Amino acid sequence: MSVRVRRVHEPPEPEDGVRVLVDRLWPRGLTKEAARVDEWPKELTPSTGLRRWYHAQDRPFEEFRGRYEAELAAPGAAGALDRVRELAGKGPVTLLTASRHPERSHAAVLARLLGG
Repeated sequence: MSVRVRRVHEPPEPEDGVRVLVDRLWPRGLTKEAARVDEWPKELTPSTGLRRWYHAQDRPFEEFRGRYEAELAAPGAAGALDRVRELAGKGPVTLLTASRHPERSHAAVLARLLGG
């Protein structure tokens, strides 16, 4: 499986494959045409409470990852994760996030779970 993480504000590339936005909110200042998002499974995003907890202070990424993985076990999130896993089994998938530090974001957790 080929899964990678990129910032949604970066221009699309041919090797992106299926482009999956994994943020709950649409990125500011970006048109849908420019983003070229193929899927937007909001069920995969961290809960508002977890997102606020993580960004409120300098929280350890490892603890965030554990809490987020627990949220991903919920039926709606698990189904959405299976859908993206299915897409990744057919070709490249790029997880898109507006996070300034994608390597320490929920997108990185998703990529690891998907084998990226």
